[in-house]
Amino acid sequence: MTRLLLINPNTSASVSALIGAEARRSASSGTEIEVLTAPFGVAYIETRFEALLGAYATAQLAGEHLGRYDALVVAAFGDPGLAALREVLPCPVTGLTEAALASAGLLGQRFSIVAISQRIRAWYRETVQANGLEGRLASIRGLDEALADIGTVQDDQGDRLVALAERCVAEDGADVIVLAGAPLAGLARNVRGRLPVPVVDGVSSAVRHAETLLALQPGRATQGSFAHPPEKPNCGLPASIEALLRRLA
Repeated sequence: MTRLLLINPNTSASVSALIGAEARRSASSGTEIEVLTAPFGVAYIETRFEALLGAYATAQLAGEHLGRYDALVVAAFGDPGLAALREVLPCPVTGLTEAALASAGLLGQRFSIVAISQRIRAWYRETVQANGLEGRLASIRGLDEALADIGTVQDDQGDRLVALAERCVAEDGADVIVLAGAPLAGLARNVRGRLPVPVVDGVSSAVRHAETLLALQPGRATQGSFAHPPEKPNCGLPASIEALLRRLA
């Protein structure tokens, strides 16, 4: 039995339900899916500071549940805390952005990201840069109106999101569309065939890539930048964070 833990760095239980549903649809037979929701933070992350809060909440949950999963998925686009968690966890770690961009790269040359807001685009662009793929980014387009309910954005804004994707293809030259963000989990499956290019979902990509990493058994870093942080005095940390720091390679 393969155990995947998906942590939603946002506080929206309705979004966690979307994540869980798409993850279970996408997972292989024999893969067990568990989804956890951040106990503090914001309903949905749009900014760098909100991502900082989400990363810390994700780290706390990862430490609290240490030993209960074979691979971990940071289940928010932007992957808050992903690289840091890769330093301290003894198992594969991936995130919605990293996995979706990897999938997009196998399907076409240039990709566009369709997002749920305008404000979120700067952080997404920086995430693409951090993954070394800015040269393949055709565009980032986002909704330009307030969201009534983050858990129902697919139903409320589905047609507008498809229209944005169509503009990415027609005006920006996108070969692949990435539907960004946990609130859009499963939407790619629902709109498949409505768009003239492949459509990628972050949750399904992350689940499948996590399964692949486990199957490859590549080992983990004991040297280099992703080796476990060196031991040093610390104070005032929750027990869950201390557990991650004590986890020696």
